[in-house]
Amino acid sequence: MYTIGINTFLFTSPFTNESVKWFSKFAEWGFDTVEIGLEEPWNVDPQLVKKALTDANLGCKTVCAAMGPDRDFRGDDEQQQTAMTYLKALLDFMETIGAEMLVGPLYSSVGRAEATPKDVYKEQEKTVVGHLKELAAYAQSKGLKIALEPLNRFETDFINTADQAIHLADLVGNDAVRLHLDTFHMNIEEKFQADAIRKAGSRLDLLHSCGCDRGIPGNDHIDWNSIRQALKDIDFKGQLVIESFTPEVKAIAKAAAIWRDIEASGEDIAVKGLAFLKTV
Repeated sequence: MYTIGINTFLFTSPFTNESVKWFSKFAEWGFDTVEIGLEEPWNVDPQLVKKALTDANLGCKTVCAAMGPDRDFRGDDEQQQTAMTYLKALLDFMETIGAEMLVGPLYSSVGRAEATPKDVYKEQEKTVVGHLKELAAYAQSKGLKIALEPLNRFETDFINTADQAIHLADLVGNDAVRLHLDTFHMNIEEKFQADAIRKAGSRLDLLHSCGCDRGIPGNDHIDWNSIRQALKDIDFKGQLVIESFTPEVKAIAKAAAIWRDIEASGEDIAVKGLAFLKTV
């Protein structure tokens, strides 16, 4: 049985000290881990979070970066520096609470999607690789990892597919750089999700698992049996995390274009999604 987690974005944003109240509920529902979506690490007490995790008997393997418009490794100098300061702060936070891997679209801000000329893209790529080399080295010095997540074309024009993420990781050339795939984004960008998983192979450490519409995994048209087989084929040792959103969490809903109730409630997504992932 894989380790199965829940991303906090489904219930709260921004994550604050008060957000730890959800940990006991996640554990009660049967989740093994929580993935913390952390917007402002400077405003959250890592010791308090660590204690809350222990009290709930809940693991936390991954922290998810929130790459806003001012955090962009291919942006202007200030955006690049802001991104680096933020991501290193997340790694510091993770070291304290015992998390293992920083995940998300670490390369650029979410929502920056434009027709970038190929020569400009190549220059941006060089800049991003330089920053990711520094970030990966910083993570490695702490015994941590970072994972690159492709996003769909409406959220970025930089890394949309597993092939592109693999290429970017190869350019960085550090074993601390892993891959992070998401069934929602793959449903838009990949010809076949199972093939993308097999390409990622042993470098895949996290699979965000949600329905094709961001709803309950299993309550959708995604071929989950082929995904299960692909994970078996690569001897997947990572974790599955349900990452979805509701209109109630307004900051995330706007960023992810959640304009309607996809399911009856966030609890439905979590509880029914967990039950499905355990059976499949």
